[in-house]
Amino acid sequence: MRLVTYGERGEERLGALVDGGRYILDLNIASHGSVPPDPITFLDGDYWDLARKVINEPAAEIEPIALIEANAVRRGAPIPEPRTIIALGLNYRDHAEEGGQPVPPNPLLFAKAPAATIGPFDDIVYPPQVTQLDYEAELAVVIGRRAKNLTPEQAWDVIAGYTVINDVSARNIQFSESQWFRAKSFDTFAPMGPCLVTSDEIGDPHSLRIWCDVNGVRLQDSNTGNMIFKVNEIVAFVSQVFTLRPGDVIATGTPAGVGVFRKPPRLLQVGDTVETGIEKIGVMRNKVVSP
Repeated sequence: MRLVTYGERGEERLGALVDGGRYILDLNIASHGSVPPDPITFLDGDYWDLARKVINEPAAEIEPIALIEANAVRRGAPIPEPRTIIALGLNYRDHAEEGGQPVPPNPLLFAKAPAATIGPFDDIVYPPQVTQLDYEAELAVVIGRRAKNLTPEQAWDVIAGYTVINDVSARNIQFSESQWFRAKSFDTFAPMGPCLVTSDEIGDPHSLRIWCDVNGVRLQDSNTGNMIFKVNEIVAFVSQVFTLRPGDVIATGTPAGVGVFRKPPRLLQVGDTVETGIEKIGVMRNKVVSP
């Protein structure tokens, strides 16, 4: 299942990609109101089987009003307002090495403001306080069940699916402060999408190609198999800190190739187009614009 949201910001509705991604099936309309239109409410409840039944209905039985051309509407993030965004620093060995940092003994956690979330094709705004704007392609885990104190084996059971996130970063602020929250949390600094792909369609999340292109030039090109701490280990580790809830998002770190450590540096500028992709999930395309 490939879940998406569509509509204006703050009014996004839950849908599923059908017909090879040509259409969005509005699950609330198609189910005659049985499936909620809000993705967190959907995750909070037990609507998976009902959603799959609606998606698999014969085309002739689907109301035309429930089918929306995917290219005709704004796409929101799969979780437009995550309850929490937790991210990992230095979770790819080559990224730690390019920054001259030691590999952390445990997952290195920091937070991003949920309000930073935007859709997969929305603009990234270059704030006036920022002089070094950078990209970070990451695999994101979306939590589907409330959980606490998980073992790594149990962690698989609480994952709703996976999406792509760009951990946009203000490097001049990040490197001047002892914690990273402000540098990571400006509005529009968390593009997410283009869809949430359920775990059964992903298979092994540690065998996915991950990349980032800027103006058509590939600057990050790696594989999620190169993560130091694996997905289930990360989810279990975070659950030892606080209770996970449906709609929480965990970004699992970025590989080498970020702009600030390239020689010479390749930081984002107004007018750049950033394409961030992961195999089996899809590609986001975000333009950098002035405030």
